[in-house]
Amino acid sequence: MSIENNPLVKPSPHKHGAVPFDDIKEEHFIPALDYAIQKAEATLDEVKNNSDTPTFENTALPMETCSELMETISLTYFNLMSAESDNDFKELAQQISPKLSAFSNNVHLDSKLFEKVKYIYENMDAENLNAEQKRLVSESYKSFTLNGALLKDTDKEKVRNIDEELSKLSPKFSQNNLNATNAYSYFTEDESELSGIPEMVVAQALETAQKKDKKNGWMFTLQIPSFMPVMQYADNRLLRETLFREFGKLSNGGEFDNRDIIKQLVSLRYEKAQILGFDDHADYTLQKRMAEKTDTVMSFLNRLYDVYFPAAQKELGEIKALAKADGIEKIQSWDVAYYSQKLKKQKYDFDQEELRPYFKTENVIDGIFQVAGLMYGLKFTETTGMPVYHEEVRVFEVYEKNGDFLALFYIDLHPRETKNGGAWMTSWQPQGLSNGKVERPLISIVCNLTASTADKPSLLTFREVETIFHEFGHALHGMLSKVTYASLASPDVYWDFVELPSQIMENWLGEKETLSLFANHYETGEIIPDELIEKIKKSQSFNAGSFGLRQLSIGLLDMAWHTGDPSGVEDVVDFEEEAIAKTRLLPKIEGSTISCNLSHIFAGGYSAGYYSYKWAEALDADAFEHFKENGIFNTEIAESFRKNILEKGNTEPPMDMYVKFRGKEPDPDALLRRDKLI
Repeated sequence: MSIENNPLVKPSPHKHGAVPFDDIKEEHFIPALDYAIQKAEATLDEVKNNSDTPTFENTALPMETCSELMETISLTYFNLMSAESDNDFKELAQQISPKLSAFSNNVHLDSKLFEKVKYIYENMDAENLNAEQKRLVSESYKSFTLNGALLKDTDKEKVRNIDEELSKLSPKFSQNNLNATNAYSYFTEDESELSGIPEMVVAQALETAQKKDKKNGWMFTLQIPSFMPVMQYADNRLLRETLFREFGKLSNGGEFDNRDIIKQLVSLRYEKAQILGFDDHADYTLQKRMAEKTDTVMSFLNRLYDVYFPAAQKELGEIKALAKADGIEKIQSWDVAYYSQKLKKQKYDFDQEELRPYFKTENVIDGIFQVAGLMYGLKFTETTGMPVYHEEVRVFEVYEKNGDFLALFYIDLHPRETKNGGAWMTSWQPQGLSNGKVERPLISIVCNLTASTADKPSLLTFREVETIFHEFGHALHGMLSKVTYASLASPDVYWDFVELPSQIMENWLGEKETLSLFANHYETGEIIPDELIEKIKKSQSFNAGSFGLRQLSIGLLDMAWHTGDPSGVEDVVDFEEEAIAKTRLLPKIEGSTISCNLSHIFAGGYSAGYYSYKWAEALDADAFEHFKENGIFNTEIAESFRKNILEKGNTEPPMDMYVKFRGKEPDPDALLRRDKLI
């Protein structure tokens, strides 16, 4: 096949430039990427060899646009790797990641290119650039300096080698996690073991067993829609313990061990930061974060710790008392979710399972679309004519109220063995300049939520619906982006700002005005009763201290891995235990770790950034107070949120955008007020 006919290279024949999934094969990626890199390098050579005075038009613009094809190919590969791929496809990352890393280094470590960027950066005012062009040049200059442009040649070579190693390790970590998750299942033919487990989950376990050629019995897995309900509802304590222990030791030893990968990752990150002149990886990473400094992050986390820890202790005391009444003298980690659920039922006469019938997946999707319609005037139209990478994927065209096309939106909600765990939003094509024209984006959300069974449609838990609202918030950020240059487009913003658009959307779910739009009983059509909505509202701050402390422990663990010199770490589990000891309320379970399964910081973009969830929660709690005071569907405030935050991408400093929306800096205590902890 000639390279021009490679489906990753030739323009998409589909409406809105939809990804031609039907035509793409594994063997297309390497030739397409090599071609795209050659094209980009040829453009950069022209920039370097241009003897004219560097300007935005002859330098910054071609540097911004030269890698468009390369980025489209890499997005397509890594999105498929996460959402729908086998091990052979995943192994391609060991070739693709180093090629991308090498290209990036060839740009950022090129002294000729840097001199040209530096010249434009120092002469921006003379060139009369607009605000977005200035931001592009400033971010480009910062990117060069943070990636080694000022280093001597020997140090540049060290950075190249480190980046190449890092580019291979993160995909391997992710692959190990998925393989370890898929490798374990718990099969039983003893119906008594199912006591307490919700009917929907039991039906799923039956179908899972049948798919694995078991004629009778039930099979539970470590995928969250199977694992969590067992933890929350299984009366069989041994079953809970068995699954909990297996989940805790994912990728800690065995065939899919991540311990050495973690040690290599943190050592290489530290070494790179040192070469670049920073104290450690956290100091380096925070140069492009709202928090800016390690001390700021730690004082923020410690302020929350002072509130969360005593609250969590108190909550655990109530759970222990309930377990003791059941004859359990020494509560263990596998008991907490189970007795929490019982306590919630006791306190609020409320069980999450009561909500499932009102949360049919199709109704929830309709609900998020209605919310977006009321806030932003958006209209979503399902299309069946687009190629998809799996038959479960649904595709929607998104339009403005004036009829203008806004985005193509892919939704992929249920677990598969070919899909990574967790939930995420991603772009197949970001908004912004592409082939000389400002294009609209192709956006996707991917989750692992309860699937349908032979007898019942997909009925979700409240937490799962919250996940959809969260990821849809990210999706809106991507869809509503309105910039010129793709590298500045939403949601590619500072990492501790990126969770604001997602987390704020979760707030709408707790409101009667929202629930009455879509929460209809899947059989009777009855709208969710006020009594249930009241129970949701009353129980929303239930165990807020424990949930907060859990996130805080991961944030502290992340910072521990990425502050200081990690070369002395001999044992991953021991290091982790020391890092989070002050957050521990229950006995340590032998063999369990958080780190070995923590893809966010070892295979995602959250290294020295997990604190961002809590940081952004403080922002979203403050921002939602503004909506609550004026009406949650107040279109004037929604328009301000859209214009000042969602559309802006990384064209301005995040705090400037927030203040334009809110009229003031955020109140950090808004989060603790919402959780009823102060």
